[in-house]
Amino acid sequence: MPLIPLDDYLVLSAAMFVIGLIGFLVRRNPLTMLMAVELMWNAGNLVLAAFARNFSDMSGQVFVFVVITVAAAEAAIALAIVVMVFRRRPDVDVDDISVLRG
Repeated sequence: MPLIPLDDYLVLSAAMFVIGLIGFLVRRNPLTMLMAVELMWNAGNLVLAAFARNFSDMSGQVFVFVVITVAAAEAAIALAIVVMVFRRRPDVDVDDISVLRG
């Protein structure tokens, strides 16, 4: 079974992170921004898993599990906030989030 070099994982992770960063900075829809943040989390996970595989150390896998857990909690809270804002206003722009103030 041929091994994939570490450089390939790092290039793919960097590309994923840049796509997520551009998506976060360019888009103004909160759902799209949330997906971009999740893409950046996954790019970090890919780096952790690649280094864990390259150095035969399981601590990277443990960190990936922790990051996935934190990302799931973050996504649940962010989606709840977005749903609440969508119920108050039909169209949502992240610049108009001041609606959350009492």
